Amino acid sequence: MSPNEDFEERLTRAMSRATSEFPPHSADLVRRSIARGRRMRLIRATQVAAAAAAFAVVAAGGTLMVTDAFGSGGGGAPEQLRPGGPVHSTEQSPSRTPSSISAEEMVRTLKSLLPPGGTVSAASGRGSDGGGPVVWPAAKLTYSTANGSSGIDIAVARLDAGAADGRQGEGGCLPVEVRPYDKCTTRKLPGGAVLNTTESFTYPNSDTGQKRWYVVLTTRDGAQLTVQEFGGGGEKGSASGADPLLSIAQLTSIVRSPAWDKAIAALPAPEEAPSATPSAGDKRVPGARLTEVLKSHLPRGGTVSDVNADEALVQLVYDDGHGKNMVEVDVQYDQAAALAGHMGCADVSGECEATTLADGTKVKKVKGQSEKGGSAAVWLVDTLRQDGRRVAVREVNSYAESAPVTRPQPALSMDRLLAIALDKRFFTG
Repeated sequence: MSPNEDFEERLTRAMSRATSEFPPHSADLVRRSIARGRRMRLIRATQVAAAAAAFAVVAAGGTLMVTDAFGSGGGGAPEQLRPGGPVHSTEQSPSRTPSSISAEEMVRTLKSLLPPGGTVSAASGRGSDGGGPVVWPAAKLTYSTANGSSGIDIAVARLDAGAADGRQGEGGCLPVEVRPYDKCTTRKLPGGAVLNTTESFTYPNSDTGQKRWYVVLTTRDGAQLTVQEFGGGGEKGSASGADPLLSIAQLTSIVRSPAWDKAIAALPAPEEAPSATPSAGDKRVPGARLTEVLKSHLPRGGTVSDVNADEALVQLVYDDGHGKNMVEVDVQYDQAAALAGHMGCADVSGECEATTLADGTKVKKVKGQSEKGGSAAVWLVDTLRQDGRRVAVREVNSYAESAPVTRPQPALSMDRLLAIALDKRFFTG
């Protein structure tokens, strides 16, 4: 059995166990998780966007149509599942896009920015005039030298109106609770652009296997250029752990090159930001309030780091001097229907206890194991009030669920987790 087959089988088993052990998060949680993607990059969104339509493979003697040139594993994901938040998706209009760039030009530009002395193969590209609702220019190729090969691709996209400013300030670095092995930096450039550089892995829950380095440049008006490189060949094409051939500095030079000005000019023009008027049912709890309430329950004498807070969700790392411990609080409204039948212990492995308090609040306590490939213990207290308000508190005896264990067991007792979950201050200003 190959390493990839083994990984896929373990992933399938883990997902099956996870769905039976823990109550499902609402679809709204997915949106909110992406909302905190003000710390996330847009790289996968641009990949999916570019792969959604056919690519023109630039080859000697002719043009061949192929699909999924970025090797993203199939069709595009639903918009709400794309890390980094939404991107502009209106159809290209000639009146709004006076210039264009072809697939051949995208590939030619990428080739021209590579270090001399190497060879290029498997080159493919997409222009700005490919038709359909997604029109992001992109290019992909394999670059080889005597020292090995790297898969390199670039995509040029535009953030939705109103999204660029909010995401530029905090950059594209994911919190350590989500990506424990990333080495990421963010810096502002003269003129208002933001540059993110990341050294990661194709399978980011592990610090072994194929390395994936990428650089994201977000311009002041919301254009976003993403160049990424896979060590040893194309994405998932190697498990050697070899460094990519091009350094982060070289990738940065590529993404910052004025040679991409034509591709940027071919993007749809920025639209005016939509009205920020919230809907009546769009209830949210500010991240600052979540953080304040959670911190008030942590034992004195410890330290708090890596706070990752957004509307209705907060994560942080607490260290009482005996090892780091990730704690997460998720607050939601109107969850009675979504959680119907899921607040009991049926088919839950590990230790589980389900009770109903005097005021009708349902409580589910679970002590389980990490489902992200690590050996960490995951403790959960999930509460559902009669009016549908839900507070779920999780902790892991590590700084991230997929990271190495840092202490024998989680730092906070189940009683303390319950006290956090029942705190009424989450819902009051």
